[in-house]
This record gives sequence, structure tokens and C-alpha cells, in this order.
Amino acid sequence: MTASILPAQPEAAPETADERVLFALKTKGAMTAQRLAHHLAISPVAARKQLARLEDAALVQFQEEARGPGRPERVWRLTAKGHGRFPDSHSDLTLELIGSIRRLFGEEGLDRLIGQREQIMQHSYESALETQDDLKDRVAALARIRAREGYMAEVEALEDGAFLLIENHCPICAAATACQGFCRSELSVFRTVLGPQTRVERTDHILAGARRCAYRIEDRSGD
Repeated sequence: MTASILPAQPEAAPETADERVLFALKTKGAMTAQRLAHHLAISPVAARKQLARLEDAALVQFQEEARGPGRPERVWRLTAKGHGRFPDSHSDLTLELIGSIRRLFGEEGLDRLIGQREQIMQHSYESALETQDDLKDRVAALARIRAREGYMAEVEALEDGAFLLIENHCPICAAATACQGFCRSELSVFRTVLGPQTRVERTDHILAGARRCAYRIEDRSGD
């Protein structure tokens, strides 16, 4: 499905062996110990030892899945506690503030807050993308911004010429759960800053149960 990965601003590199395992499962999704070992360039024995240690800490768990003939394989993924190692930014304070705004100003007041945030984001993103003419470069620049903001963003170039903007983490997940207007607002910003000749559709959504948020982006100028 994918042809290549375009570079985005990298997250801070994990420092310990355990952090590297958690980061791999967070950004690449569930995988077997064999695949994890290949990804981290370590031995399968070392990968299994690290997974066992993380399982004891309730940070990862496995599910046995049949993958062809033979015995089922253990496929490892993060637990809720493991996902919690990639924290939501100031989630308790954020939820408290959202609740206070709702009580004091109602949904209209909350919508105005989201609208103000949207305008600030749009202005900031437009400034960063204004020197990028090519859609590929604009999407890569947007991914770098989102990576710096904590979304663990990266871009895949698809075989049909479209791009997939992937966000492996949501640092405002608590706020977005409490008010999905934040998600609608971010999608609106993407569509605006990437231009009227670009189609942007969300294909994966963390709040709908996906492990990531993802957006398909394609040039529609030829339509």
C-alpha cells in the first residue's frame, strides 16, 4: 500500500532499552517478538526478555494469533498503562478547565474557545507552510510541526500518489474525549492550510478505537 516514508521532525530518541520497546510498539503497532527484534536490531532472545520484563510491569500484553500453519504466535501490544507512558498534556487541568467553561459559559463558550485555538493554529501552520509550494513538501512540513507538538507524526507516500499523515500519539486526548470539537477543528485546519485543491480525509481516529489518527491527503487540482 505504501511506497515510502517522508521525513518528519523526529521525537526525542528513547534512551533505555525498555523505552525503545515501548516507543516501537507505540509508533509501529502490535508485533511479534521476532519482528520487534528485527526492528530494534537486537536478538529475538533479548526482545523476549525485555517484553517479559515489561509484561511484569503491566506495560505490555500479548495475544496469541494464528498466522498460517503451526503454533499461534504471540503478538505484543501496549496496555493502557503502557500508553500512559506517553502522557496527555496536562490532562487533569485540561478537563477541569473544560468543565468550568461549560458550567460558566455553556457550549457556546466552549465553541468560541475552540474557534480561537483554531485561528491561532491556522495562522501558525500557514506561516510555516507558506514557503512550500509542492504538496509533498507541505505535508512533510505539517508533519514536522505536529511532531514537535507531541503527536509523533510521520508521513507515508502512497502508491496512488496520495499521502498519509500519521499521528501515533494524541497529547490532547483527554480534551478531545471531553469535547470532539477539538478533533473537528484540527481537521478543518489541515484542510485550510493545505489548500483548496487538496482533499484531506481522516481514515483512523484514536477516539473511535484506532491506535492512531491518520489522514489521507491527495491533490485534487486535476479533477
